[in-house]
Amino acid sequence: MTQTRELLNLLIPDLAGKQGQSLTISSPIDGQVLANLRVDSVPEVQQKIGQAVQAFEKWRRVPAPRRGELVRRFGEALRANKEPLAQLVTLECGKIIEEGRGEVQEMIDICDFAVGLSRQLYGLTIVSERPDHVMQENWHPLGPVGIISAFNFPVAVWSWNAALALVCGDSCLWKPSEKTPLTALACQHLFEQVCRDFPDAPEHLNQIILGTAEQGNALVEDARVALISATGSTRMGRAVGPKVAARFGRALLELGGNNAIIVTESADLGVAIPSILFGAVGTAGQRCTSTRRVIVHRSLADKVFDTLKQAYLQIGATKVGNPLEAGTLVGPLIDGHAYEHMQAALDRIRGAAVEVVGGQRLLESTGGHYVHPALVRLSENTPLIDEETFAPLTYAIPFDTLEEAMAIHNSVPQGLSSAIMTTDVRDAEFFKRFSDCGIANVNIGTSGAEIGGAFGGEKETGGGRESGSDAWKAYMRRQTSTTYYGRSRPALAQGITFDV
Repeated sequence: MTQTRELLNLLIPDLAGKQGQSLTISSPIDGQVLANLRVDSVPEVQQKIGQAVQAFEKWRRVPAPRRGELVRRFGEALRANKEPLAQLVTLECGKIIEEGRGEVQEMIDICDFAVGLSRQLYGLTIVSERPDHVMQENWHPLGPVGIISAFNFPVAVWSWNAALALVCGDSCLWKPSEKTPLTALACQHLFEQVCRDFPDAPEHLNQIILGTAEQGNALVEDARVALISATGSTRMGRAVGPKVAARFGRALLELGGNNAIIVTESADLGVAIPSILFGAVGTAGQRCTSTRRVIVHRSLADKVFDTLKQAYLQIGATKVGNPLEAGTLVGPLIDGHAYEHMQAALDRIRGAAVEVVGGQRLLESTGGHYVHPALVRLSENTPLIDEETFAPLTYAIPFDTLEEAMAIHNSVPQGLSSAIMTTDVRDAEFFKRFSDCGIANVNIGTSGAEIGGAFGGEKETGGGRESGSDAWKAYMRRQTSTTYYGRSRPALAQGITFDV
């Protein structure tokens, strides 16, 4: 407990001023109470939105490369505090410390990406059909951006949005998960420290909104917030999307996944098995990109299932435990609610299962909700697995032809990440063409996206894109501009004449 207090005092020195009785934050590792916080009232949320509008009006006038310099300095602050921040990520959300470090590294990487982007916010020059005319496509800052993040990536998802939004000239309002607000407060403290030494940064450039669905709803419904970027469940997206659309705002939704790996008869199992294992049990199965389904060619079905079964049994016996300790591969579920959802999913599928491995609770005396990763063998596909379960629960399903595998793969409502294991280039290209997901990998798993590629999915995953590629366009508004530079009467488009 002393070490925990020292960590909190280091990363959130003003934590005492945020204390209250509205929100109790407990560590999933052992249930210890980390803090009791006061949430923002709805009027306070509205006040912060007003402050974000004022910050935006000042920040948009700062040249983009200069805005990038602020993000560069924030990236340096993250580098200097990587280890303690990674420890806080693990302490608050339960992922193993290696993944905590990886999450902070993602923040550093997106800062680097955004710094380069700050000199590459390119528009277009377009050839005009009219003489002495030039057309341009310009990009301008959008406005305040509301960022609603989930517990499983408590800081990385904010940074994917904020780093791009900041270089694009926007202010930010961050509503973290009510389960993991301490990491947000730690990042905010670092950001404010950087801003103090950066005269161009206006006050309230990035603000934290503490609360639950009530505070999130106040952010979502306010027309002054130009973009809502929300990460969470499909249920949450169904609530957020229509409300933003009703006020003609923009929504960037990153919702559920029900991701599959197809293992073809030509697959190299030395590549496939490790990829499946990390995708399925890494982060205790609590990634939106976690591998939920393994669709295996019937000729390999026995071998793949038996190999995975032995690995699951070994992991359950020796690799589940305190995520801060070396050697642990699977930490706890976030809370008892997640454990109950996993058990309900197992209860639903048992009648259709050929075999079920694992799924039971482990280390109950610790106070955390640790589970033995579960592997379920099915004889055929079933709608019982169409719903995402945010836990280490994996289904193995046989197939005979690649067309059948693709039909199974695409049968679920979600469309985030997908993968195929094959040494046949024809199968690989067929898969990439017909996977209905936003991410389609070949010979790597469904988890582990890099900053350089735009991240997001289709169907009930929401259709948004964050991070790399041209995702920056979501945080700006596009303007088409035509200029006439001739001296006689300008011509009209489409050859129209209008003589008076």
